[in-house]
Amino acid sequence: MEKNLEFPDLLRLIDERSTAFRAVIAAAPGLDAQVPTCPGWTLFDLVKHLGGGDRFWAAIVGAGSADAPPAEAVAARAALEVPQEREALLAWLDASTQLLLGALRAAGPESGCWTWWPASQSPQTAGGTARHRVQETAVHTYDAQLAGGAPQPLPVELALDGVEEFLFTVCATPSAWPHKPTAFDFHSAEGRSWRLTVDGDGARITRIPAPTAATAGEDSDAAGASVHGTASELVLYLYDRIQAESLHVDGDAGLLDLLRAWEPEEK
Repeated sequence: MEKNLEFPDLLRLIDERSTAFRAVIAAAPGLDAQVPTCPGWTLFDLVKHLGGGDRFWAAIVGAGSADAPPAEAVAARAALEVPQEREALLAWLDASTQLLLGALRAAGPESGCWTWWPASQSPQTAGGTARHRVQETAVHTYDAQLAGGAPQPLPVELALDGVEEFLFTVCATPSAWPHKPTAFDFHSAEGRSWRLTVDGDGARITRIPAPTAATAGEDSDAAGASVHGTASELVLYLYDRIQAESLHVDGDAGLLDLLRAWEPEEK
């Protein structure tokens, strides 16, 4: 069974995707370009969001275990002001990433901290935070690239971890599924697969063997809907950056609409 990315790898990927994000911002003709996947946002708004998020989570990780984010961090994010001039903005963005990386290194992967996913399958730790920030940074880098007209697939190692991270963090819940019990399978072209089971006990995720020609029929019988694509496509679909039509879906595609519309009472 494939292992999750190690903590040093997560820090490396945050740094790499942040560098890629800054490169897009530096090369953009203007920061007033609209971001199609973030309606109403410009590239400038996206920079402010990502950099502000890095600073916010740096403060959360630094505060350690808590029942809520630090009040000063919440206030700072609400009152966030960033440079208007591009070079100064890029320097501020770089400094934001370094604050986050510094806080994560100082804390270590097992250090507890507040997160918004207490009832999920992801830990409330600095390691869990790092794993999620990798994906936030990667998806927003894709957003920025798309705004510039040159979107790129997410790096494979990052995307493979990202499918599971999204399912564990965003989908797992003890809240009851309000429809007939079913399962959703997600199969990456790179050879990893996951099953999201939903029923009266909530939603939970397990890793499953990748389908083969011999087991394809069994896979269709076990899941209400099976989604096939590259790991990058699966992550972008889960983050609502591309539609199901961009992927191959076996089974009842309408179940995916129910899943996307579901808002569990407790996360």
